Amino acid sequence: MAKISPASPLRRLAKVLGYAALRLVGNVFRPIRNPEQLQGAVWLYVVSQNNYEALHFIREALPSSVLVAGQSKQIGRYNQQVNRLSLRRKLLYYWQYPAVLWALHKTEGQRAWRFFDLVFNAIGYYEVYVRALRHYQPRAIVFANDHNDDARALLLAARACGVPTAYVQHASVSTNFPPLGFDLSLLEGQDALDKYRQCGPVHGRVELVGMPKADTFLAQKNRSPEVRRVGLAINTLDETEAVTAALHYLLREFPALTFTLRPHPGDGRDFGFLTRQYPELQFSDARQQNVFEFLGQQDALIAADTSTHLEAVLLNVASLYFRFGTHGVADDYYGYVAHGLSERAYSLPELGELLRRYQEHKPTDLYRRAAYYNATLGTPEEGHSQQRAVRLLAEWLDSRPLPAR
Repeated sequence: MAKISPASPLRRLAKVLGYAALRLVGNVFRPIRNPEQLQGAVWLYVVSQNNYEALHFIREALPSSVLVAGQSKQIGRYNQQVNRLSLRRKLLYYWQYPAVLWALHKTEGQRAWRFFDLVFNAIGYYEVYVRALRHYQPRAIVFANDHNDDARALLLAARACGVPTAYVQHASVSTNFPPLGFDLSLLEGQDALDKYRQCGPVHGRVELVGMPKADTFLAQKNRSPEVRRVGLAINTLDETEAVTAALHYLLREFPALTFTLRPHPGDGRDFGFLTRQYPELQFSDARQQNVFEFLGQQDALIAADTSTHLEAVLLNVASLYFRFGTHGVADDYYGYVAHGLSERAYSLPELGELLRRYQEHKPTDLYRRAAYYNATLGTPEEGHSQQRAVRLLAEWLDSRPLPAR
């Protein structure tokens, strides 16, 4: 959790002060000039580059929709391509912070003090979003994230203002997510619905539409009967030392294979030392290369807790689950190993054995393992999830009254 909230109280305080100076005060002096009209539009709310890529197909299909993000939200390579909601007034609501922190301390105990920096960041989102919704009166809001503080605040604000909400799942979910609370939820498959039912009561209408972002790539399944190219996808939870040790082992044991390292787009670590130490190691920049483009160049994937496993299997790429480190935050977080999507190695020698097995023979029907996660796989609508999602969204929008002016 130190990647999100530093363990040291002094570093957390420094983070709070930096947020106050760069975001809260900085937003006051940063003008907003949106290229598109937000009034009465369908908002596609994004909080990351992955969110943008998950919802962009709706922008292309529904002329009344616009992509929207918070004023200073980092959307990777799409920073300049989204409209912005002003957060200038967020600063006005920080008088609530002591009372909020004290109330959370009474219900959550010491965890409130441990994460006082995250509580600080969340203050004011709800109030400024209520104000924005009353001003712009959007026809509806479509989310791709249901658990970030700003996304949760906008969802609560939409409920308070009577704005309809929809949700398009953009990655695998877990039983640690908030309860599903949208008027319409378009989920990828039965796995997501089963997990959300464990999170709490399911609100609104739910449809299983498959994986829209995978449509254009499903016809490009990997048909190679052997493994020659291996990708390693890592995230911020994976430990640098463990990643280095794994690469040292793999490059030594499998000199004939081509290995490509792909850090998560939100991972700020500099892994240049690895490509300098191992010139044969290739590198994929997640900020520039789509995950399916990356997987299209691999025969096998090695990773820990990431939805890239599911995306790999959809393309018939062998999925090997291996934890880089001993942290206790996640272990088969998405249940891929438990449901037979991925095969697990507990040690580097075990990983080597798995890889050798696939090196000699990789089945050409691995993708069938993903049917539990992708509702359209093996049906006439396979590869047409975007059309299905847009059709259901359009029907849902048509069934709702237009907002009063």
